[in-house]
Amino acid sequence: MSNPAIPRDHVHRLSEECATLGASFQPIAKRLLEDQARLLRFFKSNLPQMEDQTGEVSLYLLSVIVRIFSKCGGKLGRVGPAEIDTATRKIAAAAPKLLPWDKDFPDRVRAIADRAQPHILDEALNALFEREERQANEVDLDLEQSGRVFLMLWAATEALEAAWRAPKDPEWLGAEAAG
Repeated sequence: MSNPAIPRDHVHRLSEECATLGASFQPIAKRLLEDQARLLRFFKSNLPQMEDQTGEVSLYLLSVIVRIFSKCGGKLGRVGPAEIDTATRKIAAAAPKLLPWDKDFPDRVRAIADRAQPHILDEALNALFEREERQANEVDLDLEQSGRVFLMLWAATEALEAAWRAPKDPEWLGAEAAG
C-alpha cells in the first residue's frame, strides 16, 4: 500500500517552521541527516560540484524534507540501498524528458504524475526556481545548478517515501479534506 500524499498546506507549514527556527534548526538538521547516514552519503557523493554555501543550501533543503517526513507521524525507517537504487532508476528515466534547464523545468516536473509526495517536491521547486523574493542570506543558484540539486532532492524524496509508513489515520489528511 502506498502512502497518502501529505497535503500542500501541511508541507508548506512544516517547511516554514524550519526556516523560522533559523540557526536553531542546525542541530535538528544535523541529527536528522545523521540518522539517514546512507541517504546523506548518497546525496553528498552525487551532488554536483558547487561552492560551499550552495552545498550547504542543498543539505539544508534535504534536512527540511527529512524533517517533513519525520513530523508527519507514522514510522520513518532508514533509507537503504534498495530504496536509493529504485529512486535513482526512476529519476534517471525521467531526467531526459525534463531538460533543458530553463524556466519551464518546474512545469515539466509537475507533469510527471507518479512523483512521490508531489507537494514536498513542489516546495523544493518553489525554493529553487520560483521564489521571487530572496532573503539577504539566500543563495541564488543558476538554472542548471537548481535543476541538478532538485533531481537529487527528488531522488531523496522517493527513497524517503519508500522508507516511510504513514500513520493509519493522519490528522493532516483529514484537515485537508475538511478544508
